[in-house]
Amino acid sequence: MSESDLGFFVLLARRESFVETAREMGLTASAVSRRLARLEDKLGVRLMNRTTRRVSLTGEGEVYFNKAVRLLGEIEELENSLRAGRERPSGLLRINATFGFSRAYIAPTVAEFSETYPDVDVQLVVTDAPMNIIEQGFDLNIRFGNPPTSNLIQRLLQRNRRFMCASTTYLDTNGEPKTLKDLSHYECIVLRQEHDIYDIWRFDDVGGESASARVNGHLSSNDGEIAREWMLAGHGIMLRSEWDIASHVRAGRLRVVLPDYFQTANIAAIYPERHNLTAKVRLFVDALAEKIQAANAVAPFQISPQHLIRNR
Repeated sequence: MSESDLGFFVLLARRESFVETAREMGLTASAVSRRLARLEDKLGVRLMNRTTRRVSLTGEGEVYFNKAVRLLGEIEELENSLRAGRERPSGLLRINATFGFSRAYIAPTVAEFSETYPDVDVQLVVTDAPMNIIEQGFDLNIRFGNPPTSNLIQRLLQRNRRFMCASTTYLDTNGEPKTLKDLSHYECIVLRQEHDIYDIWRFDDVGGESASARVNGHLSSNDGEIAREWMLAGHGIMLRSEWDIASHVRAGRLRVVLPDYFQTANIAAIYPERHNLTAKVRLFVDALAEKIQAANAVAPFQISPQHLIRNR
């Protein structure tokens, strides 16, 4: 039985009149009578006795009325609870994100958010690759790179690019590549996901033409932080996000090479449906955006006199 049928019957039972019910619903008295008849036909019982002026409940109608009132009350309570969830964060918040970014930004934000909103339980699941948040039951995914092709909602948190870089020691010893083809003569540190090694680096179009380079080296890993530490120790060139290398470039530990070639890898929050966005998701995304913006509110680091890394 639909909620509209329950509400209609409860209203008619309380008004005890086709005319008064019709006036309140904006219908005719005959339309109200026909709707009651259809409801009785659907249930197979007579719910109301009719007279020329009033209606009254039958025994079956009284049972139906009491049950309908209770069900409508439960529905109203549920709706109020859901509305409160949009205004006051509560319940379980499940987040999926990558390892390195989680350690640097998301985990600290989770800790602060939990203290501010103690009614929220936060579960942070870190993986190398983004998971299907709908199938896996996540409220939120923090993603790098191209937006999803599905109907998921995306909110940009930070513009970000991946650049090729290496330690100052490595470049002072081996020199800097002048072209993409030169990379074949250098040790390059590549990331591995399961059995695939990303030994082809593809870059955003330069001058309307696509650009890529096949790279090789003795070191690879599925952990970006391990690979970054190898790079800092002078073991080769790596393709890495500017959010992760900025402090090292500013400190002079790393230098960006071939800065005209980069990958756009913006940082975004992904969640299922905007109109059902609950307070716990909305406020957490706001808090994360503030933390990222505060961490990046510093002078851009210099690549060369002609090239600066900055949000574009």
